[in-house]
Formats: sequence, structure tokens, C-alpha cells
Amino acid sequence: MKVHHTIKNFKEKKHSTILTIGTFDGVHVGHQKIISRLNQIKTKSKDKSIILTFFPHPRRIIHFGNEIKMLTTIDEKIQLLDKFGLDHLVIEPFTKEFSRLSAIDFIKNILIKQLNIKTLIIGYDHRFGKNREGDFEQLQEYGDLYHFDVEEITVQEIENVSVSSTKIRKAIEKGNIEKANSYLGYNYLLTGEIVKGKGLGRKLNFPTINLHIKEAYKLIPKTGVYITKSLINNKAVFGIMNIGFRPTVEGKNQTIEIHLLDFQEDLYGKKMQIEILKRLRDEQKFDSIENLTQQIKKDESFARDWIKNQN
Repeated sequence: MKVHHTIKNFKEKKHSTILTIGTFDGVHVGHQKIISRLNQIKTKSKDKSIILTFFPHPRRIIHFGNEIKMLTTIDEKIQLLDKFGLDHLVIEPFTKEFSRLSAIDFIKNILIKQLNIKTLIIGYDHRFGKNREGDFEQLQEYGDLYHFDVEEITVQEIENVSVSSTKIRKAIEKGNIEKANSYLGYNYLLTGEIVKGKGLGRKLNFPTINLHIKEAYKLIPKTGVYITKSLINNKAVFGIMNIGFRPTVEGKNQTIEIHLLDFQEDLYGKKMQIEILKRLRDEQKFDSIENLTQQIKKDESFARDWIKNQN
């Protein structure tokens, strides 16, 4: 999949294209249904497949001050979409100026002139252009005029999978990670750099790595203790992650700390991606370090048994 950071960089116009448009936050099972249809049509033609998406999320620009958190960083979105065998991903910077583009200008100047569209696939409730004025009927009218096909994924098809990015965000915010994972079709991801912490875990004989996520717009799950999995040196490594403020030791800032099971290598400064598998419990304030240590031992024992039963 070739990635183009802005429509202006898309120069490959010798082929007509099959295209779908959306924010695709989370690339969840509903999105995957649309992508599957895109690929299905592509197999019967010589056209190139394209996803046109936007960054940042339009709601963060149009409704200034809306701090909606994203299920995927832009790099995670690229990584997830790359698995579907698409030809092109176009990421258009979403600005106030772009938001003022009328529906007809979007169709003529973007879809036709820039992306050489032959077939457009959209979700049943898709709207576009200034003030979301464009709809399916308008696309059909211009499709007839400019000779491109428009296909709408029906409400029944989307509702059959009963999922939305909003539903997934709410599940993650409540700590219901297993429900979120079922909606996503994969395990929720956190990607960041390993940075030095205060070394408390090592003193308790449970050394941890600290994950720093630079993208402030990334949705962090509800505070608590989770079971995780990472791929390190092409090997699956499980862990116990605490998201929270470490109230037992009077922590001030939220941290993401992971105790990796049966793994000792130095990872400082390295980029790491973790999958969140299961939530174990809320973060708690213990009366003593000894009680905290006992609980961590219980968490590890439970996690090892759970992991063993999954394999």
C-alpha cells in the first residue's frame, strides 16, 4: 500500500480508481466490511483501490475545543489499513479551509480531477462537503453526469455488525476492553517509547517498563490493571500493565507501566507496541508497600493462569 500525505501528492492517474472515504478511526469490523467490499469490486477490474481519510479528525477542527480521543494514532491507522491489500492510502490534512469546500467542488476537484474515480463506496449515512451538505443522492446525480458509479453499504449491512467508533470509545473508557476488542476485530493497541521511570517496580522485585505515548489525542483506557501482549524480537511476550497514578506511593501523574513476564532485556529508548487483552481490576491504594506487593503477586498468578488457558 502506497501512502500519500495529501491529495496533491497523488500523481498516479493512469489508472481509474475504486475509492471509499472516511476517518476510519479504529479500523473496526464495520470499516472492515466496507474495505472488504472495496476489495471485492477491485478483483473484477483493473482499477486501483484507494482509501481517502483525514487527519486530524474533522470534529477536532470543525468543533474547536472538541478533545475527542482517537482509537488509533495516524501511524497505527496506516499499520492496520496496510493489512488489507489496498493500493493507495491518501491522508488529507483536515483544515478549516478544506472544511469549507462545497460538495460539488469536492466531487469535481478531488474525486474526479485528482483521484480519477470510477467507483465510490460509502457508508449508509455518509455526508460530505461544507456543512455536510452532500449526500448519497447528490453523489448519484454527479455520478451519472461524470460517469462514475456510487455504491452505498446499506444500513442493514452495517447494523448487522452493530459497531461504531463511538461505541468502542465508550467501552474503552469504561475499561470494558474485551467488548472493545470484539468490536475492533483485533486487540486494542498502545504504541509508544520506553522511558525511564522511578524504579519502584524493580525495588519490589517486579521491574516495569514505562510506556510514553507522544500523541495526546490517543485514547488511553480506564485506569486499572490489564493483561497485555507484545511482539519483541519476533516473540510474543505477555505482561501486566498498570494505567494510573500509583496512589500507594502518592503518585501525581498518570503513567503506563508494564511488568513483562519472563523477559529481562533492556528496552529503554525503543519503540514498543502492546495489545491489551483483558482488564483484571481497578487501580487501588494499599495501606502498605507489602500489601501492594502481595496484590501484584496475585495479579501475576491470575494472569499466568489466564494466558495458559488461552493457548
